[in-house]
Amino acid sequence: MTDPLVIVGTGLAGYNLAREFRKLDGETPLLLISADDGRSYSKPMLSTGFAKHKDADGLSMAEPGAMAEQLKAQVRTHTRISGIDPGHKRVWIGEEQVCYRDLVLAWGAQTVQVPVEGDASEAIFPINDLEDYARFRAAADGKRRVLILGAGLIGCEFANDLHLGGFDIDVVAPCEQVMPTLLHPAAAGAVQAGLQGLGVRFHLGPVLTRLQHAADGLEAHLSDGSVIACDLVVSAIGLRPRIDLAAAAGLQVNRGVMVDRQLRTSHANIHALGDCAEVDGLNLLYVMPLMTCARALAQTLAGNPTAVSYGPMPITVKTPVCPLVVSPPPRGCEGQWQVEGQGADLKVLCHDADGNLLGYALTGTAVMEKLAFNRQLPPLLA
Repeated sequence: MTDPLVIVGTGLAGYNLAREFRKLDGETPLLLISADDGRSYSKPMLSTGFAKHKDADGLSMAEPGAMAEQLKAQVRTHTRISGIDPGHKRVWIGEEQVCYRDLVLAWGAQTVQVPVEGDASEAIFPINDLEDYARFRAAADGKRRVLILGAGLIGCEFANDLHLGGFDIDVVAPCEQVMPTLLHPAAAGAVQAGLQGLGVRFHLGPVLTRLQHAADGLEAHLSDGSVIACDLVVSAIGLRPRIDLAAAAGLQVNRGVMVDRQLRTSHANIHALGDCAEVDGLNLLYVMPLMTCARALAQTLAGNPTAVSYGPMPITVKTPVCPLVVSPPPRGCEGQWQVEGQGADLKVLCHDADGNLLGYALTGTAVMEKLAFNRQLPPLLA
């Protein structure tokens, strides 16, 4: 019997690769291994659930049994691989060995966690998958005050969503502006002003040092000496690609699992895509590059070697109080930024010395011009 194509991970990367592969190959045995319950869902929707009044079941699109049937695959849930043996083309699940024809790592990224003093660390919730979301919703039932750690893209999306869900929101982050690695200060100011207009309170600069129980909930002590009363804490500090098992197996890793333009790792018959992969030096934790990689890798695994290329990859940030689309300039490109507009409606454009558009951030009503600007952008990975 032919060894299966084994995909580790059943998030957007794993399931979409499986769908694309099945369009091209309906016969090769297919095994998906999931550390969680294997339900199909769209991870970006985790930061829209409260505004839409959806619990984890409401965000789920298909149960693992339905996915297995749809994909003509075996889906093993609540299963973690404990090691990879590239020389013998097998993975270990405890004492069990599973041989593969090809192995795809699609196990995503893990939340960055920082140690916090105090007796209430159990009240800090990362929300990185559907099971995390379910745990947080259960804990949030009947609560009102949420402290969010992190003012990046995810922190801002949760601030907007949880406010729309009826919560009172504070945001703490050791930076001078929201989304500091993604946004020009002018665009960041527009988004922050929009969230503040809802009543979101920002504490930019200090960090959380202690979280402790109090008579009426929790007390969050910050490094500047201030204290915030809250009921729950959402950790949105950031994500780190999962690389430990790959490194232990001898695969080359950097920020992510390093792969070439055909998404091949440094070992034969092992590929990677999604949040865990560093594609030709780029680690992009967004949906559009993930979907591009899934289509290309499916072709390669079906016998048609295909190099991935990234066109413009604009990022839509789900902050409805101040709509935002951003397309950072490609790596290594230098340009000058120009700000047009006023208030919440800004076009922040980056041009090179010859006047070519390299990147942009559009806020408010300016997001309606994104398609016109996208046509002017250079590819991220030609």
